[in-house]
Amino acid sequence: MNSLQRYLNTLSGQPIDFLARVPILMQYAAEFIGSNYGAFASDFRVLTRANMECARFFGIDQMNTMSDPYRETQGYGAEIIYERDTVPHCVKHPLEDAASLAGLVRPDPMRAERMRDRIEAVRAYHAAVGGSASIMGWVEGPAAEAADLRTVENFFVDLYEEPGFCNELMALCVEVALEFAKVQVESGAETIGVGDAVASQVSPDLYEELILPHEQRLVRGLHAMGAKVRLHICGNITHLLPGLASLNVDLLDVDHMVDLARVRTALGRGVTLCGNIDPVAGVLRGTPESIRASMLECYRSAGNPFMVNAGCEIPPGTPVENLKALCEPIDFVG
Repeated sequence: MNSLQRYLNTLSGQPIDFLARVPILMQYAAEFIGSNYGAFASDFRVLTRANMECARFFGIDQMNTMSDPYRETQGYGAEIIYERDTVPHCVKHPLEDAASLAGLVRPDPMRAERMRDRIEAVRAYHAAVGGSASIMGWVEGPAAEAADLRTVENFFVDLYEEPGFCNELMALCVEVALEFAKVQVESGAETIGVGDAVASQVSPDLYEELILPHEQRLVRGLHAMGAKVRLHICGNITHLLPGLASLNVDLLDVDHMVDLARVRTALGRGVTLCGNIDPVAGVLRGTPESIRASMLECYRSAGNPFMVNAGCEIPPGTPVENLKALCEPIDFVG
């Protein structure tokens, strides 16, 4: 059974040999091949080589295209600065000074430099490992992208003072995300990851009233084009579980501060849970023995369907033996 079969069989409830491994690697992967975060985020050739070499060495079943939150933002007109050893940053957010869409550039995924770079990453993966490993494209969720365009602080104020504008902005973000995702799916991604981390910082009422309807439209659109959907919301999502239960995503990343058993109760067996060892305390600072024990405990708490992951990105500096332990095959218990 190859990685793609293991991954897809998990999602469809078919037999597998052991749990699929889907950890998130970014700066770690770049440094693993002797490169750096800036090159990883700006050049699909570095990103794909880094992830494929890590997949071969550690035993990882999914190739991902994550690097930072500013792919679409650059397409809307933002200037992005690449730092050597940390996340790229946005010099000027396109809507930082005005709660208005007037004059905002609408990105073309094939022409916007950073969006096109991700598409080229999907194509490179498809040429190299298509049919043998899962390939995950990526888009920003409606709240995350709105916050990237407005700044997080402005977006939070808008949610209370300008809800009509928030709806207009997030609707546009969903339209662009679906256009971006469509090209990635056509280029070889069978899964689209959605990052909407800022959603974990709002109340359940605000989430369900303003953000959830846009996430629902995004997920429906991704499913309509034949993609699997992996949702990633960093932080504590416990208060959002009633709303998340209505999203119908295929995979949900669960951060380390969230109880996996509680997520399973809220979302049922229709969602594959991924997680959720503390990336720093558990993976970076753990031992192979403690990581193996923690991963088994995560599996027992979540039950099937389940895939191996830390709570979020594997930190740079994680000992090789620790990531090897995280990715060791765990027997599937039907």
